[in-house]
Amino acid sequence: MKATEPLVLVITRPVTREDVPCLCEELRILLYGTGAPEVTCDVGVLTDPGLAAVEAIARLRLTARELGSVLRLRDVPPGLKALLDLVGLGDNS
Repeated sequence: MKATEPLVLVITRPVTREDVPCLCEELRILLYGTGAPEVTCDVGVLTDPGLAAVEAIARLRLTARELGSVLRLRDVPPGLKALLDLVGLGDNS
């Protein structure tokens, strides 16, 4: 992948706690060897989020940070934004 191409991880369905490790592994694979300072996660599908979605985003942010990158969110539904704000993860960085 060229360094100029944005890295995007798209969540394609509602998230369960069991999905979280797989999403983190997807992110690791996406970022591996790129040295990308930033990756975008499209969360538009999470229109009826629960704690699993919040956990997924928290763990994805930690995974990105471990790999020297920052996770940014795209298309954040209002309900998810409210939950993220409530737990202190709403700064989108």
